[in-house]
Amino acid sequence: MAKKRVNYAKSKNEKKSSLNDFFYGNFKLALKSLAQFKTYIIFSFILFFALAVFGFAFPKLFEKQVLDLVKQLIEQTKGLTGFQLIAYIIANNIKSAFVGLLFGVLFAIPPIIILVVNGYVLGFVASKAAASQSIFVLWKLFPHGIFEIPAIMISVAIGIRLGLFLFIYHGKHKWREFSSWIVDAVRVFVFIVIPLLVVAGIIEGALISWLG
Repeated sequence: MAKKRVNYAKSKNEKKSSLNDFFYGNFKLALKSLAQFKTYIIFSFILFFALAVFGFAFPKLFEKQVLDLVKQLIEQTKGLTGFQLIAYIIANNIKSAFVGLLFGVLFAIPPIIILVVNGYVLGFVASKAAASQSIFVLWKLFPHGIFEIPAIMISVAIGIRLGLFLFIYHGKHKWREFSSWIVDAVRVFVFIVIPLLVVAGIIEGALISWLG
């Protein structure tokens, strides 16, 4: 009986160690894969923040459309508890990031649209927040943005790279190479993007619940 317990404990520890190795190994591979997306991540950040500055400087340009979007989000989250709000934010951000990655295969057009829209909306919201209270209110946007913005940038950067595959890769075995790119993309999304968005969602949901 004692021997069975020892074997069971040993087997359980081996499974735990194997699971840890799986997650840690894939996380390291995901970090290594990020080097392949470096140029696209930089491009995504530049475009995003350029549109954010534009939205901050010219909030009146698409004011009605953005306010309608904000009202829609308020309606969707009305009455949610703190935990429900966190779950909603995490799910919404993961869906948005995944769409940017997945539909990037359509010649990189959808992820660029996501960059343009989100960049402008961020600038618009920052402009309105600064005008209604003070510039210091913008610090409320930073805690979750530290995690959320890089996660979204990585996702759309991967989408852009996948969308430009036919223009970038000129070697043989295109399908095999594209499959390899897809595997790298999914690994980065699962082991880097999703954890960043989960942390961002928890911080954002907690701040909204706390600050009202």
